[in-house]
Amino acid sequence: MLYLEDLKAGDKYISENYEITDENIVAFAEHYDPQPFHLSNESAQDSFFESLAASGWQVGSITMRLIAKSLPIASGVIGGGVSLRWLTPTRPGDVLHVETEILEVIPSKSKPDRGVVKIHAKTINQHGETRQTFDSSLLVFRTSAGVKGGIFAPK
Repeated sequence: MLYLEDLKAGDKYISENYEITDENIVAFAEHYDPQPFHLSNESAQDSFFESLAASGWQVGSITMRLIAKSLPIASGVIGGGVSLRWLTPTRPGDVLHVETEILEVIPSKSKPDRGVVKIHAKTINQHGETRQTFDSSLLVFRTSAGVKGGIFAPK
């Protein structure tokens, strides 16, 4: 598990893979983003996308899962906001992974048990095409902050 003092600018983490299928695109869309271009290939034909495309929110959720599993921060990946950019549509058959880079580590001046870690992550398919970028500032605690079993335990 990683703490604030374990991280430095330039550190990179690569996630496992996640395969996008017609079925998981449609299932996500039915629950969270029921737009025609996410619900069926036929409905998507006359849309901007011209064929079935995953919801950007689905890609964002998958990205979060992959970051959480590949960036083992002891207190969890606690975001203070995020900027998402969807660069190209994510399609059935895409096998995604996330490459995360630590941009900056900023120890807090007022709260010495923590700091902010700025990250940039790219969600990339098997052909090297970047589908999404993800920029965030994370709240990260120091070793001495009382983190137990991966969950922050307030003193």
